[in-house]
Amino acid sequence: MFKRILIANRGEIAVRIIRACRELGIESIAVYSDADRAALHVREADHAYPVGPAPAAESYLNTAKILEAAKSAKADAVHPGYGFFSERAAFARSVQRAGLTWIGPPPEAIERMGDKVEARKLMSAAGVQVVPGSPGTLETEVEVAAFAKKIGFPIMVKAAAGGGGKGLRFVENGKDLASVVRTVASEAKSSFGDGRFYVEKFLKQPRHIEVQVLADTHGNIVHVFERECSIQRRHQKVVEESPSPFVTAKMRAEMGEVAVRAARAVNYVSAGTIEFLVDTERNFYFLEMNTRIQVEHPVTELVTGVDLVRAQIEIAAGAKLPFEQKDLTQRGWAIECRIYAEDPAAGFAPAPGRIETLRFPDGPGVRNDAGIYPGADVPVFYDPMISKLAVWGADREQAIDRMRRALGEFVISGDLRTNLGFHRWIMTNPRFLKGEFDTYFIDREYHPNENGAAPRGAELAAIFLAAIAAQKNTNHSNGAGALPAAAAPNASAWRTIGRLDALRR
Repeated sequence: MFKRILIANRGEIAVRIIRACRELGIESIAVYSDADRAALHVREADHAYPVGPAPAAESYLNTAKILEAAKSAKADAVHPGYGFFSERAAFARSVQRAGLTWIGPPPEAIERMGDKVEARKLMSAAGVQVVPGSPGTLETEVEVAAFAKKIGFPIMVKAAAGGGGKGLRFVENGKDLASVVRTVASEAKSSFGDGRFYVEKFLKQPRHIEVQVLADTHGNIVHVFERECSIQRRHQKVVEESPSPFVTAKMRAEMGEVAVRAARAVNYVSAGTIEFLVDTERNFYFLEMNTRIQVEHPVTELVTGVDLVRAQIEIAAGAKLPFEQKDLTQRGWAIECRIYAEDPAAGFAPAPGRIETLRFPDGPGVRNDAGIYPGADVPVFYDPMISKLAVWGADREQAIDRMRRALGEFVISGDLRTNLGFHRWIMTNPRFLKGEFDTYFIDREYHPNENGAAPRGAELAAIFLAAIAAQKNTNHSNGAGALPAAAAPNASAWRTIGRLDALRR
């Protein structure tokens, strides 16, 4: 087993990994930017090393600085968490070349699943059903129109290198096709450095359901059941639960078998997630694979008892999975709410600031993974997540009751806004309570300003400026591309906020 692990991340996921290290008797090494000098993950770690200024490109995304810290701390391994370097094959290889163990999947698996078009081809070859769409990338509006005529409108135009809800557009008919194609191509080029795109058939009333997988280096792969992730705003998950109220026992077994087959197709190792789109007839289609730990992993841990982060570390150290598929079961129901410093009434725009008063919920069945404390700042430079509030109940009704109680106990005040009120609204919505929703639930059901409470112009402007500043300082590109559009003159504030969303995967 490792003696010291460097955590190449920050916030609540860094604290989560520190706790797993502590339980395993491993010393944890935090890294921090100038803006995070007093952050909770720095306080909790056994050792901490500065890695540069607040902008992520100069600190958390600076390979040389991270590896220098690992060398100085005499680390054995590097855990990337999620976001930042977690799905960067080049960084994984740099870690390995430095003589360290990479706690994650093989770089080759990251690359093969990172290209959405190539991943679709790979899954089709492995017998995994994908959403009907173009067999490869398209280059012109004419090609898109011809293919749309073949499969019929509506369609989705998607960036080949996209992810996190970024670089995709819905097209109802051929009327706006030209502008949509130009927009997606431009957005894909500026956001991902890759202007290629492809087309998928739009599924009506789709649900987003994913399956957790675990694989070791000895050829053993299991699935750890599904998570329901359909409650999204702007294609970003905000509420997750396990099991899914839509999945039957037969469907669960089939999805699990397909997820294992998909992971095996890329010789996968470590924790990963196969994401599916599901139609109203319970047909499920491969969407993408996230080659890392997910934000929503606590709901799986709560219903299965499997510590996914601990498993990642043990697998990286060469251990075999301590269980087989037949040993895994789901018990009860778990729900997670992502608590953000954002303003739902202003289109969920980031609203960070200093925390003055803070009291977390507690009691039976409540888990709160957080990276903050009273007096801390939620900086404008990074994703404004405050915590992941998760609850467990014997059934869905009890889990919702507990989440409603926990949200009521959650107290936070200061120079920031949060989405706590939004989550309290969801937990009383009749359709949510019945499990009757899809990925467009929030668009249809949530209208915070319909009673005349119009968005505040001056306040919105301040929020957007903060968002632009955050984007300038949180460039998650590989640093080799062109200047991010958000940092350029005349950047769209809404586009900037959309790009921030891409960090919240």
